[in-house]
Amino acid sequence: MAVKLRLRRMGRKKRPFYRIVATDSRSPRDGRFIEQIGYYDPIPDPMTLVVKEDRALYWLQQGAVPSDTVKNLLKRKGIILRLDLMRRGLDEQKIDEEMKKWEVIQIEKTKRLDEKKELATQQAKEKAQAKAEEAKKKEEEEAKAETKPEAAAAEPEAAEAAAELKQEEAKESVPAEEPKEEEKAEVESASTTTEATEAEEMKEEKEEEKQKEQQEETSEAKEQAKAGEEEPEKSEEESSPEKAEEAGKEEGTPEKTDNSQNEEEEKNK
Repeated sequence: MAVKLRLRRMGRKKRPFYRIVATDSRSPRDGRFIEQIGYYDPIPDPMTLVVKEDRALYWLQQGAVPSDTVKNLLKRKGIILRLDLMRRGLDEQKIDEEMKKWEVIQIEKTKRLDEKKELATQQAKEKAQAKAEEAKKKEEEEAKAETKPEAAAAEPEAAEAAAELKQEEAKESVPAEEPKEEEKAEVESASTTTEATEAEEMKEEKEEEKQKEQQEETSEAKEQAKAGEEEPEKSEEESSPEKAEEAGKEEGTPEKTDNSQNEEEEKNK
């Protein structure tokens, strides 16, 4: 019967772990086995590997053939190296010394592997950062490219507005500091025209006042003249009743006689 050292799959779907078993080479992978000498779990980091060295050496000395994966696992544990030294016929002390040297070498290898992993992770982070920065730069460049035509269109408008402001400031500042001769002449002519108009207005007011006084005088003269005409008429009227009375006195006797005659006739009746 040929004995073989191989892995026997255990665990659930997508979460396997393996047992290291000594089994008949004719039995299936997950079938019956003779002895379990260890187990192997590849999922955690670092992996877990447990092997019974004495039983693995026993089966190897008995002629058991390990599979490729089991052979690599036994090399990691130093079992294949110990078997080789034992076959060479070395003493146990020398074997222990060689195994200690091998352990030191393995520790250095693990350190190197850890350093490589750290470098790989750092490089991956740096690459990711560089990609993110490049993406940001591209976005900024695109945004700038979009804003450039708008800025170019706004620049002439801003320049025109600034030029207009400068011109207005210059216009305001120049007459405040040194007024021009033309403006002085205009101011003087305006002042003279205002004075002339004021003098003309004063003259017109005086003439109007004189005309009003003359009109008042003429109206008073007319009133006086009317009053003078009315007084002789009144005197004539006053004199007329007096004359009538005198005439009545003169003619009063015949009137009285007529009245007396009428009274006598009435009495006789």
